[in-house]
Amino acid sequence: MAAISDGMNFAPKGKPNPVVQKGEFSFAAIALDHGHIYGMCNGLIEAGAILKSVYDPDPKKVDSFCGEFPGVQRAASEEAILSDPEIKLVAGAAITSERCALGIRVMSVGKDYFTDKAPLTTLEQLEAARSKVKETGKKYMVYYSERLHVESAVFASQLIEQGAIGKVIQVIGLGPHRLGAAGRPDWFFKKEKYGGILCDVGSHQIEQFLFYAGAKDAQVVRSQIANYHHPQYPELDDFGDAMLVGDNGANHYFRVDWFTPDGLQMWGDGRSFILGTEGFIEQRKYMQLGEKGSHGGNVYLANQYEETYYDVEGKAGYPYFGQLILDCLNRTENAMTQEHAFKAAELCIKAQMQAVKIA
Repeated sequence: MAAISDGMNFAPKGKPNPVVQKGEFSFAAIALDHGHIYGMCNGLIEAGAILKSVYDPDPKKVDSFCGEFPGVQRAASEEAILSDPEIKLVAGAAITSERCALGIRVMSVGKDYFTDKAPLTTLEQLEAARSKVKETGKKYMVYYSERLHVESAVFASQLIEQGAIGKVIQVIGLGPHRLGAAGRPDWFFKKEKYGGILCDVGSHQIEQFLFYAGAKDAQVVRSQIANYHHPQYPELDDFGDAMLVGDNGANHYFRVDWFTPDGLQMWGDGRSFILGTEGFIEQRKYMQLGEKGSHGGNVYLANQYEETYYDVEGKAGYPYFGQLILDCLNRTENAMTQEHAFKAAELCIKAQMQAVKIA
């Protein structure tokens, strides 16, 4: 994996693994406000979907998008996509506070919705999204990329499913990111727009905890935010952490921040530590510290039988996208349940709302 300066433009590419025949599943992209839209589209295309059209009011964003995905049609308007009967799913990476409204418009015309994380920023938006899902029967799926589009995370879940570490009792997540302020849009620094650090990048961590621990719900025990070093951006949280306890007794601690130094080869040294009753797993998701040119896909396992390092780069794949396509066609929930997607969003909003601000 080549070095990437910031997580905003992290768009993994895997091996094609189509789950449908050519032309069987078409989708479109609306709202190109965050670079994650590229990873979302890559994953769907590799799983056999056809990217038919794209719309964004900014023609420069559309130009860049079309350069990456030649052959995609430029839609004249959002309505042109929403009224297209061939489009089964709309992928979007709108400004965070506007993702819910877009999803409601998409589901209202009978299409499934796939949004970048965080999927929304308030509990009122969450209630509106839940209501629209119930009304329409359509999906409001979320690109929690730090689990879904990271091979070490995919492989760790397989180890857990196989019982390699017994029952999961704790997950620790570290999600540092490089700020790259000069390349960020103005909305990124407005809390009403991006939702705060625990709502935004913290959503990755809470979603992973619920998934790995098999928890259906959790309580936010303590959460904190701070702006330690960026007074020029007074609404930015540059640090946040939280502690949660799942409804099954598993516990979670995570830290997210915008302090990746320029000397690091990757945009962030993301890691997770999963403790079970019979062993533990560590993921070094994107790099090996101190090894220039290193890659991600690093998984370490220790249990009652072995102590093993697994290099899963280019091997584990990204099964979520194919599962999502089949879920849309078959109305199943194998990729991710709707309740799980919404519960992770709910808890990250609650963590942000009750966070103590460190002076």
